Amino acid sequence: MNQAVVVLCTCPSNAVAEQVATALLSQGLAACVNMVPGVVSMYHWQGQLCRDTETQLLIKTHSDQLPELEAAIRQQHPFDVPEIIALPVQWGHQPYLDWMKQNC
Repeated sequence: MNQAVVVLCTCPSNAVAEQVATALLSQGLAACVNMVPGVVSMYHWQGQLCRDTETQLLIKTHSDQLPELEAAIRQQHPFDVPEIIALPVQWGHQPYLDWMKQNC
């Protein structure tokens, strides 16, 4: 089923975030990507507690795009294990959802 989704992906810098966003948009894998700089992420990595300032991407796309979107993110992203989490859209303004369908 082709469902609208929002994909979360953190990036280590604004430059990397813009590179990922540009790739997704130019390949037609996303209708819109919001870049939210200054997100503080705290997490465990390789046995250590880490704290980093990152840029959060909010990627608006459709579920049928997810395999290609994941591959494109992994190709552009410097992390060994980038965050790629898709959340289903439970409700949305129908004209916006229609616009999304036309743009990815």
